[in-house]
Amino acid sequence: MLSVLQRVSEASVKVEGEVIGKIGHGLLVLVCAEHGDTAAEADTLLAKILKLRIFSDENDRMNRSVQDVAGGLLIVSQFTLAADARKGNRPSFTAAAAPEHGRAIYEHFLARARELHPIVEAGEFAANMQVSLVNDGPVTIPLHVTPAAVAGTAKARK
Repeated sequence: MLSVLQRVSEASVKVEGEVIGKIGHGLLVLVCAEHGDTAAEADTLLAKILKLRIFSDENDRMNRSVQDVAGGLLIVSQFTLAADARKGNRPSFTAAAAPEHGRAIYEHFLARARELHPIVEAGEFAANMQVSLVNDGPVTIPLHVTPAAVAGTAKARK
């Protein structure tokens, strides 16, 4: 599962001119399910996002998580994160999960986020969305969780 996090002062997402999700200080979370991703990859990615220390502490060091600073999450599906542009000039999106599978993983990710974090807003899966943000820092972090990484985490817990 792929994600790009952007630490924001504010962010919003519109569909057909209407704001459907908006946060202040927090994280814009762009997510993409890949072939083979399961709820386990989504859960591992979400846990990493919630604990990632990319917010400033009193010494202006990135030492706090979105949970520590009571920031919001704006979660937006974005299959184009799976783009492969190594050949030619037209990206391939074959690594992205099929739409029905991608929707199921996205909805699981979103539901779990709402269970674990108090401020969660979202985009609309497969919609033409306009995302606005003020990137704070700027801080932009790509994350990639693979089934192998999840299996390694499970082995480490035993």
